[in-house]
Amino acid sequence: MDRLDNTIRPYAWGSPTAIPQLLGVEPTGEPQAEMWMGAHPGAPSRTERGTLVEVIDADPEKELGPAAVARFGPRLPFLLKILAAGAPLSLQVHPDLEQAKEGYADEERRGIPLDAPHRNYKDANHKPELICALTEFDGLCGFRPPLEAAGLLDDLGVDSLKPYVDLLHAHPEDAALREVLTAILTADPEEMSRTVAEAAAACDRLGGAYAPYADIAHHYPGDPGVLAAMLLNRVRLQPGEALYLGAGVPHAYLNGLGVEIMANSDNVLRCGLTPKHVDVPELLRIVRFQPSDPGVLRPEASPDGEEVYETPIDEFRLSRYVLPEAGTAHDLTRPTPQILLCTSGTVRAGEHDLTPGRSVFVPAGEKAEVSGTGTLFRATVVA
Repeated sequence: MDRLDNTIRPYAWGSPTAIPQLLGVEPTGEPQAEMWMGAHPGAPSRTERGTLVEVIDADPEKELGPAAVARFGPRLPFLLKILAAGAPLSLQVHPDLEQAKEGYADEERRGIPLDAPHRNYKDANHKPELICALTEFDGLCGFRPPLEAAGLLDDLGVDSLKPYVDLLHAHPEDAALREVLTAILTADPEEMSRTVAEAAAACDRLGGAYAPYADIAHHYPGDPGVLAAMLLNRVRLQPGEALYLGAGVPHAYLNGLGVEIMANSDNVLRCGLTPKHVDVPELLRIVRFQPSDPGVLRPEASPDGEEVYETPIDEFRLSRYVLPEAGTAHDLTRPTPQILLCTSGTVRAGEHDLTPGRSVFVPAGEKAEVSGTGTLFRATVVA
C-alpha cells in the first residue's frame, strides 16, 4: 500500500484552524478548506511511485481490479476529502448521470471552454456525495414543506417577502417551490439586495432559529441565496452522523469538520451564496422540487466491526472502524481499490503508522491488515 501526500485547497470559506488541528500542525493563517485524497486530475494524491493518477494509468487492472475497471473504467471513481467549513459554502445542486451527459455534450457542441466561468459541466459524470461529521456539522439539505417555509419568511415581518409567502401557499407543493425559487433568483438585483438586507436585520433581531440566516447574510450580503436558504431544511449532524446528497437536492454546508466522499466529478449548479455564475434556466432543469426529510444516516454495524454508511450508488462505499484495542487486527483486504484514512488515535495499516489526517491507498486485492487504537475510515467501491 502507498502512503498518500495530499493537497489542501485554500478556498475562502475554509476554516484556518480545523484541518491543522486534526493534523497536529501549526495553522498558516490562511483558510484550509479541503484535503483531497484520490486521483482527481486537479489535485491528485502523491505517492513514492508518482501521483496516484500516474500509478493507476500505468496498470489500471492491477491497481483498481478487473471488476472496478469493467464497471467504472480505468480510473478511481471516487474522491475522498476532509472538509473544513468555517463559513457557508455556495448553495448548490448536482445533476444525475443522464443530465450530466446531456449538459456536457451540449456545452461541448457549443464550444464553451472547460475553464470558462459560465461553464456548468466540466465532465459527463454525476456527483452524488456523502458527508460524515467529525465535529458538530451544520448544513442545509432539501426543501422544507412550503407552508413551513412560508411561516419562516412571514414571521420576519418584511413587506417585500409577502409575494413569496403567498406563492408558498399555492398547490401543488412542487409548483409552489419552483415558482418561489424562480422569483427569488430572477428578481431585480437592487430590489433583492434591499429585501435581503431587511430580512437579514430581522433574522439578527429575532435570533434563535433565525440566527443561522443572519450569519449567512453576514457572509453574503444582498445575495438572493439568503432567501433561498430559508426554503431548505436546516440540519445539525453529531460526530459520526452523515448526509447523503443525491442528484437534484439543493444543499449547502455551513460550518464544521467532516469526511466527504463523492463520485469523481466537478459538476455543480449554483443557486446562490456565491459570486460565481448562476445559470437559472439550467438550475431549474436540474433541481427536484420536492419537500424531503434530510435523512440523517447512522452507520450500520457488521459483526467484524465495520460500520457502513449505506447509499444507493456504487461509485463509492464509505465505512469506518472504531478500534478500541491495540492488539486486535482486522483484515480489510478487498478485490477493489481502497483509501484508508485515520481521523483519531494511531492506526497501523500494513507497514504504515497513521495518525489523524494521514491516509494510504491500497491497490485491489493487496493485503490490508489494520490494528491500533483510533478511528479509521475506509473508502472503496461496489463492483
